[in-house]
Amino acid sequence: MLFFGIIIGVITLFIIGLGFPMVIHVERRFGYLWWPYLLILGILLILVSQFMRSDWLSVILAILGASLAWASTELKEQAIRAELGWFPFYKEKILPPFSEVIRKWKTPNL
Repeated sequence: MLFFGIIIGVITLFIIGLGFPMVIHVERRFGYLWWPYLLILGILLILVSQFMRSDWLSVILAILGASLAWASTELKEQAIRAELGWFPFYKEKILPPFSEVIRKWKTPNL
């Protein structure tokens, strides 16, 4: 009996479960303007997963990439929740390169 699907399901649950606190902490420390970098990293991981010889590594990289792409869409939502007082809000955030350009872009929504 193969347990590949069950183990990948558990790994997926773990990676997605880590995505929620990651969004909270990235927004708190860095701010929502880092969303393009998370999206690019997620897309790159998905693309790299296509060239892996190992099924395990390919699936794990694709799940991690999809989770990062999802996290990029949630950063703006998390910033709104922090401003409403649902989560701690820090004014001193680390701005990304090209933050003035990124500020003009519309953030992605799912």
